[in-house]
Amino acid sequence: MTGYVTLGTNNFDNAIAFYDELLGSIDAKRLFEMEHLVAWSWSNQPTKPGLLLTKPFNGEPASVSNGGMVALALE
Repeated sequence: MTGYVTLGTNNFDNAIAFYDELLGSIDAKRLFEMEHLVAWSWSNQPTKPGLLLTKPFNGEPASVSNGGMVALALE
């Protein structure tokens, strides 16, 4: 049911290193990356849940409600 979860961060490089190690321990891999966003998943297809890490698009600091999003996969 969960398509993906996006987490905002104020320390992008350290957060990427943390999630690379954490998610790598359960066989997730980077699906794609951009200057402001990295995505991990257990599949290279968008049919599996994923985790995205981002710098908030509005340039403000990440907070509980700035940078986070949950996407539901409905069929």
